[in-house]
Amino acid sequence: MKTFVKPYLLLMILSLVLVTAACGTAANNGDNHGAASNSQAGHEDGHPASQDDVSPGDEEQLDEPITIEHAMGTETIDTYPKKVVVLEWSLAENMLALGVQPVGVADMEGYKNWVGAGEFDASVIDVGTRQEPDLEAIAALEPDLIFAVDFRVAHSYEQLDRIAPTIVFGSEFEENLRDPYHYMEETFYTMAQVLGKTEKAEEVMAHLEGAFENASQALKDAGRDGAPFVISQAWTNQNAAVMRLFTTNSMGSQLLEKIGLHNAFESDVFQPNGFETASVERLADVQDANFFYIAQDDDNPFENQLKDNAVWNGLNFVKENRYYALGGDMWLFGGPLSSERVVEKAVELLTQ
Repeated sequence: MKTFVKPYLLLMILSLVLVTAACGTAANNGDNHGAASNSQAGHEDGHPASQDDVSPGDEEQLDEPITIEHAMGTETIDTYPKKVVVLEWSLAENMLALGVQPVGVADMEGYKNWVGAGEFDASVIDVGTRQEPDLEAIAALEPDLIFAVDFRVAHSYEQLDRIAPTIVFGSEFEENLRDPYHYMEETFYTMAQVLGKTEKAEEVMAHLEGAFENASQALKDAGRDGAPFVISQAWTNQNAAVMRLFTTNSMGSQLLEKIGLHNAFESDVFQPNGFETASVERLADVQDANFFYIAQDDDNPFENQLKDNAVWNGLNFVKENRYYALGGDMWLFGGPLSSERVVEKAVELLTQ
Protein backbone atom coordinates (compact mmCIF):
# COMPACT_ATOMS: atom_id res chain seq x y z
CA MET A 1 0.00 0.00 0.00
CA LYS A 2 1.19 3.49 -0.78
CA THR A 3 2.79 5.39 2.06
CA PHE A 4 2.14 9.09 1.75
CA VAL A 5 5.71 10.33 1.97
CA LYS A 6 5.83 14.12 1.77
CA PRO A 7 8.34 15.89 -0.47
CA TYR A 8 9.18 18.62 2.02
CA LEU A 9 11.44 20.64 -0.23
CA LEU A 10 8.73 20.81 -2.84
CA LEU A 11 6.21 21.58 -0.14
CA MET A 12 8.19 24.56 1.01
CA ILE A 13 8.41 25.92 -2.52
CA LEU A 14 4.77 25.28 -3.29
CA SER A 15 3.67 26.67 0.04
CA LEU A 16 5.18 29.99 -0.83
CA VAL A 17 3.22 30.00 -4.07
CA LEU A 18 -0.12 28.93 -2.65
CA VAL A 19 0.07 30.91 0.55
CA THR A 20 0.38 34.00 -1.62
CA ALA A 21 -2.57 32.90 -3.70
CA ALA A 22 -4.58 31.79 -0.68
CA CYS A 23 -4.08 35.08 1.12
CA GLY A 24 -5.28 36.90 -1.96
CA THR A 25 -8.25 34.60 -2.22
CA ALA A 26 -9.30 35.11 1.37
CA ALA A 27 -8.99 38.85 1.07
CA ASN A 28 -10.92 39.02 -2.16
CA ASN A 29 -13.62 36.39 -1.76
CA GLY A 30 -14.35 35.75 1.89
CA ASP A 31 -15.91 32.29 2.24
CA ASN A 32 -15.91 31.41 -1.41
CA HIS A 33 -15.07 27.82 -0.46
CA GLY A 34 -12.41 27.88 -3.14
CA ALA A 35 -9.05 26.24 -2.93
CA ALA A 36 -8.28 28.87 -5.54
CA SER A 37 -9.22 32.42 -6.39
CA ASN A 38 -11.51 33.31 -9.27
CA SER A 39 -12.33 36.39 -11.27
CA GLN A 40 -16.04 35.70 -11.63
CA ALA A 41 -18.49 37.87 -9.69
CA GLY A 42 -19.89 36.32 -6.50
CA HIS A 43 -23.39 35.94 -5.12
CA GLU A 44 -24.48 37.91 -2.07
CA ASP A 45 -23.92 34.84 0.10
CA GLY A 46 -20.27 34.90 -0.89
CA HIS A 47 -20.37 31.76 -2.99
CA PRO A 48 -19.07 32.06 -6.52
CA ALA A 49 -21.59 32.82 -9.22
CA SER A 50 -22.34 29.96 -11.60
CA GLN A 51 -24.90 28.90 -14.18
CA ASP A 52 -26.34 26.12 -11.99
CA ASP A 53 -26.75 23.42 -12.67
CA VAL A 54 -25.36 22.34 -15.94
CA SER A 55 -26.33 18.89 -17.08
CA PRO A 56 -23.44 16.54 -17.78
CA GLY A 57 -22.40 16.95 -21.35
CA ASP A 58 -23.74 20.46 -21.79
CA GLU A 59 -21.40 22.73 -23.65
CA GLU A 60 -22.32 26.02 -22.14
CA GLN A 61 -20.27 29.15 -22.53
CA LEU A 62 -19.89 31.00 -19.25
CA ASP A 63 -20.97 34.65 -19.20
CA GLU A 64 -17.68 35.40 -17.50
CA PRO A 65 -14.63 33.11 -17.50
CA ILE A 66 -13.47 31.64 -14.20
CA THR A 67 -9.78 32.03 -13.48
CA ILE A 68 -8.54 29.39 -11.05
CA GLU A 69 -5.26 29.98 -9.24
CA HIS A 70 -4.22 26.52 -8.12
CA ALA A 71 -1.23 24.86 -6.51
CA MET A 72 0.89 24.77 -9.66
CA GLY A 73 -0.39 27.54 -11.86
CA THR A 74 -3.46 29.28 -13.23
CA GLU A 75 -6.25 28.00 -15.46
CA THR A 76 -9.07 29.97 -17.04
CA ILE A 77 -12.34 28.15 -17.59
CA ASP A 78 -14.71 29.68 -20.15
CA THR A 79 -16.80 26.59 -20.91
CA TYR A 80 -17.99 23.97 -18.48
CA PRO A 81 -15.86 20.88 -19.13
CA LYS A 82 -17.55 17.82 -20.58
CA LYS A 83 -14.68 15.33 -20.40
CA VAL A 84 -12.80 15.32 -17.10
CA VAL A 85 -9.98 13.03 -15.98
CA VAL A 86 -9.39 12.63 -12.23
CA LEU A 87 -6.11 11.42 -10.78
CA GLU A 88 -6.94 11.17 -7.07
CA TRP A 89 -9.67 9.13 -5.36
CA SER A 90 -10.99 11.97 -3.19
CA LEU A 91 -11.50 14.10 -6.31
CA ALA A 92 -13.16 11.24 -8.17
CA GLU A 93 -15.51 10.81 -5.22
CA ASN A 94 -16.32 14.52 -5.35
CA MET A 95 -17.36 14.22 -8.98
CA LEU A 96 -19.68 11.32 -8.18
CA ALA A 97 -21.17 13.32 -5.31
CA LEU A 98 -21.85 16.14 -7.78
CA GLY A 99 -23.54 13.73 -10.17
CA VAL A 100 -20.86 13.96 -12.84
CA GLN A 101 -19.11 10.93 -14.31
CA PRO A 102 -15.46 11.50 -15.24
CA VAL A 103 -14.13 10.02 -18.47
CA GLY A 104 -11.01 8.70 -16.75
CA VAL A 105 -9.99 7.82 -13.19
CA ALA A 106 -6.67 6.63 -11.78
CA ASP A 107 -6.70 3.18 -10.15
CA MET A 108 -10.38 2.38 -10.33
CA GLU A 109 -9.89 -1.06 -8.77
CA GLY A 110 -8.21 0.54 -5.76
CA TYR A 111 -11.07 3.02 -5.50
CA LYS A 112 -13.56 0.18 -5.37
CA ASN A 113 -11.58 -1.65 -2.67
CA TRP A 114 -10.63 1.28 -0.43
CA VAL A 115 -13.21 4.02 -1.07
CA GLY A 116 -16.44 2.35 -2.13
CA ALA A 117 -18.46 5.58 -2.25
CA GLY A 118 -20.56 5.87 -5.41
CA GLU A 119 -20.12 3.97 -8.66
CA PHE A 120 -18.53 4.79 -11.97
CA ASP A 121 -20.33 4.19 -15.24
CA ALA A 122 -19.05 1.35 -17.39
CA SER A 123 -17.75 3.93 -19.85
CA VAL A 124 -15.21 5.35 -17.38
CA ILE A 125 -11.62 4.40 -18.26
CA ASP A 126 -8.85 3.50 -15.83
CA VAL A 127 -5.86 5.75 -16.55
CA GLY A 128 -3.12 4.03 -14.56
CA THR A 129 -2.06 4.49 -10.99
CA ARG A 130 -2.37 7.60 -8.89
CA GLN A 131 1.39 7.61 -8.49
CA GLU A 132 2.16 7.13 -12.20
CA PRO A 133 -0.84 7.98 -14.37
CA ASP A 134 -0.80 6.65 -17.93
CA LEU A 135 -0.25 9.79 -19.99
CA GLU A 136 -1.00 8.06 -23.29
CA ALA A 137 -4.31 6.74 -21.96
CA ILE A 138 -5.22 10.18 -20.66
CA ALA A 139 -4.34 11.87 -23.96
CA ALA A 140 -6.41 9.30 -25.86
CA LEU A 141 -9.49 10.42 -23.95
CA GLU A 142 -9.01 14.00 -25.22
CA PRO A 143 -10.14 15.49 -21.88
CA ASP A 144 -11.26 19.08 -21.46
CA LEU A 145 -9.87 19.20 -17.93
CA ILE A 146 -7.76 17.22 -15.46
CA PHE A 147 -8.10 17.34 -11.66
CA ALA A 148 -5.12 16.29 -9.53
CA VAL A 149 -3.43 16.89 -6.16
CA ASP A 150 0.02 18.34 -5.68
CA PHE A 151 2.08 15.45 -4.32
CA ARG A 152 0.85 13.05 -7.01
CA VAL A 153 1.78 15.19 -10.00
CA ALA A 154 4.88 17.05 -8.82
CA HIS A 155 6.87 15.55 -11.70
CA SER A 156 4.16 15.16 -14.32
CA TYR A 157 2.17 18.41 -14.09
CA GLU A 158 3.72 20.02 -17.18
CA GLN A 159 3.03 16.92 -19.29
CA LEU A 160 -0.53 16.74 -18.02
CA ASP A 161 -1.13 20.43 -18.64
CA ARG A 162 -0.02 19.99 -22.24
CA ILE A 163 -2.75 17.35 -22.65
CA ALA A 164 -5.51 19.44 -21.05
CA PRO A 165 -5.90 22.29 -18.56
CA THR A 166 -4.93 20.79 -15.21
CA ILE A 167 -6.14 22.07 -11.85
CA VAL A 168 -3.98 20.92 -8.94
CA PHE A 169 -5.21 21.09 -5.35
CA GLY A 170 -2.75 21.88 -2.58
CA SER A 171 -3.32 18.95 -0.26
CA GLU A 172 0.11 19.43 1.30
CA PHE A 173 -0.09 23.07 2.24
CA GLU A 174 0.24 23.52 5.94
CA GLU A 175 -3.25 24.87 6.53
CA ASN A 176 -4.69 21.85 4.73
CA LEU A 177 -2.54 19.37 6.67
CA ARG A 178 -3.76 20.92 9.91
CA ASP A 179 -7.44 21.06 8.89
CA PRO A 180 -8.20 18.40 6.26
CA TYR A 181 -11.97 18.74 6.69
CA HIS A 182 -11.84 22.40 5.68
CA TYR A 183 -9.59 21.44 2.77
CA MET A 184 -12.17 18.86 1.70
CA GLU A 185 -14.91 21.50 1.75
CA GLU A 186 -12.85 23.99 -0.25
CA THR A 187 -11.86 21.40 -2.82
CA PHE A 188 -15.42 20.16 -3.21
CA TYR A 189 -16.85 23.64 -3.74
CA THR A 190 -14.09 24.60 -6.15
CA MET A 191 -14.72 21.52 -8.28
CA ALA A 192 -18.45 22.27 -8.18
CA GLN A 193 -17.80 25.79 -9.39
CA VAL A 194 -15.67 24.60 -12.29
CA LEU A 195 -18.26 21.98 -13.24
CA GLY A 196 -21.24 24.32 -12.86
CA LYS A 197 -22.62 22.33 -9.92
CA THR A 198 -22.59 24.71 -6.98
CA GLU A 199 -26.27 24.20 -6.14
CA LYS A 200 -25.70 20.45 -6.07
CA ALA A 201 -22.67 21.00 -3.84
CA GLU A 202 -24.75 22.97 -1.37
CA GLU A 203 -27.31 20.16 -1.35
CA VAL A 204 -24.66 17.51 -0.70
CA MET A 205 -23.00 19.43 2.12
CA ALA A 206 -26.36 20.20 3.74
CA HIS A 207 -27.13 16.47 3.67
CA LEU A 208 -23.77 15.76 5.31
CA GLU A 209 -24.46 18.29 8.06
CA GLY A 210 -27.78 16.56 8.65
CA ALA A 211 -25.96 13.24 8.96
CA PHE A 212 -23.65 14.75 11.58
CA GLU A 213 -26.63 16.01 13.57
CA ASN A 214 -28.38 12.66 13.41
CA ALA A 215 -25.22 10.82 14.44
CA SER A 216 -24.60 13.18 17.33
CA GLN A 217 -28.15 12.73 18.60
CA ALA A 218 -27.92 8.94 18.30
CA LEU A 219 -24.78 8.94 20.44
CA LYS A 220 -26.46 11.10 23.06
CA ASP A 221 -29.52 8.87 23.09
CA ALA A 222 -27.28 5.84 23.64
CA GLY A 223 -25.24 7.53 26.35
CA ARG A 224 -22.09 7.38 24.19
CA ASP A 225 -21.57 11.10 23.69
CA GLY A 226 -17.96 11.99 24.46
CA ALA A 227 -16.78 8.37 24.27
CA PRO A 228 -13.03 8.06 23.60
CA PHE A 229 -11.88 6.42 20.40
CA VAL A 230 -8.81 5.45 18.42
CA ILE A 231 -9.05 4.98 14.69
CA SER A 232 -6.60 2.90 12.69
CA GLN A 233 -5.95 1.74 9.16
CA ALA A 234 -4.03 -1.52 9.02
CA TRP A 235 -2.51 -4.05 6.64
CA THR A 236 0.45 -6.40 6.57
CA ASN A 237 3.98 -6.07 5.28
CA GLN A 238 6.15 -9.18 5.20
CA ASN A 239 3.55 -10.90 7.36
CA ALA A 240 3.81 -8.22 10.07
CA ALA A 241 1.00 -5.90 11.10
CA VAL A 242 1.33 -2.29 10.01
CA MET A 243 -0.94 0.23 11.71
CA ARG A 244 -1.66 3.88 11.20
CA LEU A 245 -3.07 5.57 14.28
CA PHE A 246 -4.83 8.76 13.26
CA THR A 247 -4.16 12.04 15.04
CA THR A 248 -6.51 14.96 15.60
CA ASN A 249 -5.39 16.63 12.36
CA SER A 250 -6.74 13.73 10.31
CA MET A 251 -10.01 13.61 8.44
CA GLY A 252 -11.18 10.49 10.29
CA SER A 253 -10.58 12.06 13.67
CA GLN A 254 -12.25 15.33 12.69
CA LEU A 255 -15.34 13.48 11.49
CA LEU A 256 -15.78 11.51 14.70
CA GLU A 257 -15.09 14.55 16.87
CA LYS A 258 -17.75 16.49 14.93
CA ILE A 259 -20.37 14.06 16.22
CA GLY A 260 -19.22 14.25 19.83
CA LEU A 261 -16.58 11.53 20.22
CA HIS A 262 -13.08 12.14 21.57
CA ASN A 263 -9.82 11.02 19.98
CA ALA A 264 -7.74 9.44 22.75
CA PHE A 265 -4.60 9.06 20.66
CA GLU A 266 -1.91 11.73 20.87
CA SER A 267 1.33 11.62 18.98
CA ASP A 268 4.49 13.03 20.56
CA VAL A 269 5.06 15.27 17.54
CA PHE A 270 2.88 16.90 14.89
CA GLN A 271 2.11 14.36 12.18
CA PRO A 272 1.70 16.13 8.82
CA ASN A 273 0.09 13.03 7.32
CA GLY A 274 -2.49 12.93 10.11
CA PHE A 275 -1.31 9.58 11.43
CA GLU A 276 1.53 7.83 13.23
CA THR A 277 2.72 4.46 12.00
CA ALA A 278 2.83 2.32 15.13
CA SER A 279 3.27 -1.19 16.48
CA VAL A 280 0.77 -3.07 18.63
CA GLU A 281 2.70 -2.05 21.76
CA ARG A 282 1.70 1.59 21.12
CA LEU A 283 -1.93 0.65 21.73
CA ALA A 284 -1.31 0.10 25.43
CA ASP A 285 -1.56 3.86 25.96
CA VAL A 286 -5.09 3.97 24.53
CA GLN A 287 -6.48 0.59 25.57
CA ASP A 288 -9.39 2.15 27.46
CA ALA A 289 -10.70 3.81 24.29
CA ASN A 290 -12.95 2.26 21.65
CA PHE A 291 -10.83 0.95 18.79
CA PHE A 292 -12.07 1.46 15.22
CA TYR A 293 -10.09 -0.08 12.42
CA ILE A 294 -10.06 -0.31 8.65
CA ALA A 295 -8.56 -3.38 7.00
CA GLN A 296 -9.18 -5.35 3.85
CA ASP A 297 -10.93 -8.71 4.27
CA ASP A 298 -8.03 -10.54 2.63
CA ASP A 299 -5.36 -8.64 4.57
CA ASN A 300 -6.63 -8.22 8.11
CA PRO A 301 -3.80 -8.32 10.68
CA PHE A 302 -6.22 -8.21 13.63
CA GLU A 303 -7.87 -11.47 12.58
CA ASN A 304 -4.63 -13.13 11.51
CA GLN A 305 -1.16 -11.90 12.54
CA LEU A 306 -2.34 -10.48 15.90
CA LYS A 307 -4.91 -13.13 16.71
CA ASP A 308 -2.60 -14.97 19.11
CA ASN A 309 -0.46 -11.98 20.06
CA ALA A 310 -0.21 -11.62 23.85
CA VAL A 311 0.06 -7.82 23.74
CA TRP A 312 -2.99 -7.50 21.52
CA ASN A 313 -5.04 -9.96 23.56
CA GLY A 314 -4.07 -8.14 26.76
CA LEU A 315 -5.49 -4.79 25.67
CA ASN A 316 -8.61 -3.74 27.53
CA PHE A 317 -10.60 -2.95 24.38
CA VAL A 318 -9.86 -6.46 23.09
CA LYS A 319 -10.75 -8.18 26.36
CA GLU A 320 -13.94 -6.10 26.60
CA ASN A 321 -14.82 -6.56 22.93
CA ARG A 322 -14.68 -2.84 22.14
CA TYR A 323 -12.81 -3.07 18.86
CA TYR A 324 -14.82 -2.45 15.73
CA ALA A 325 -14.23 -3.16 12.05
CA LEU A 326 -15.42 -0.21 9.97
CA GLY A 327 -14.88 -2.17 6.75
CA GLY A 328 -12.12 -2.12 4.19
CA ASP A 329 -13.81 0.41 1.95
CA MET A 330 -14.10 3.26 4.45
CA TRP A 331 -11.79 5.95 3.09
CA LEU A 332 -10.43 8.38 5.66
CA PHE A 333 -9.07 10.80 3.07
CA GLY A 334 -12.27 11.24 1.07
CA GLY A 335 -15.04 13.70 0.35
CA PRO A 336 -18.59 14.17 1.63
CA LEU A 337 -19.80 10.70 0.60
CA SER A 338 -17.01 8.96 2.49
CA SER A 339 -17.47 11.29 5.44
CA GLU A 340 -21.10 10.31 5.80
CA ARG A 341 -20.34 6.61 5.49
CA VAL A 342 -17.62 6.73 8.16
CA VAL A 343 -19.78 8.61 10.64
CA GLU A 344 -22.85 6.44 10.18
CA LYS A 345 -20.88 3.20 10.47
CA ALA A 346 -19.07 4.33 13.60
CA VAL A 347 -22.35 5.27 15.29
CA GLU A 348 -23.96 1.99 14.23
CA LEU A 349 -21.11 0.05 15.82
CA LEU A 350 -21.01 2.06 19.03
CA THR A 351 -24.75 2.00 19.65
CA GLN A 352 -25.57 -1.60 18.73
